[in-house]
Amino acid sequence: MPQLIDKKKKIFIYLFLMIFLTTINNLSLSNSGYLKLKINQIKVYGLNDENNFNISEEFNRLISQKNLFFINKDYFVNVLEKNNLVHSFKVRKIYPNSIEVQIQKTKFLAVTNYNKKKFFIGSNGKLINFQSSDKNLPYVFGKIKIEEFIKFKKIVVNSKFNFEEISELYFFPSGRWDIKTNKGILIKLPKKNLLKALNLSHDLITNENFKNNKVIDLRIYNSVISTNE
Repeated sequence: MPQLIDKKKKIFIYLFLMIFLTTINNLSLSNSGYLKLKINQIKVYGLNDENNFNISEEFNRLISQKNLFFINKDYFVNVLEKNNLVHSFKVRKIYPNSIEVQIQKTKFLAVTNYNKKKFFIGSNGKLINFQSSDKNLPYVFGKIKIEEFIKFKKIVVNSKFNFEEISELYFFPSGRWDIKTNKGILIKLPKKNLLKALNLSHDLITNENFKNNKVIDLRIYNSVISTNE
């Protein structure tokens, strides 16, 4: 019986200490600077002044006067994922009360038409409203899936072609691609073995014997059809 009483006393003491220490820790946290780190400045870099300002203002509405110590990435992801110009970003907390958001702008890869409007295709897999550009970007024809275009572009980059050599790309419902070079040569590619076909077509258009040809057709397996029309 005395042992049972001793055990009850120990449990009571442990519970008392736990509650006491928890209270002390909470008081310490309340009195510390952690709960006073109110955000009063959010700086955004990486886009033009107007876009940086608009994003900064949206952040301010969401997290202004919140505690810097407890802010996490989700606050920023929800805003930045809605902006089609953003490829990636980094967030830096600057104690005691400011945040810096460094944005990497998406690269414009090509131009296409969607619902009778022109758009840039971004490296982030999104369509961006078209504005006049001094970049000589290729034009993509057809109802494309952006992820398919980006996948195809990677194959082109890994081939002997320089993507900048291409002025137009044509996507067909069957999933097949044609490309036209800056020199006006149309290359009809097969649906499969694209890397091999691209390397072969590049060898052909740089060969003196094919210098006058305007169409290279590689759609039939193990066959090359070329014409000068």
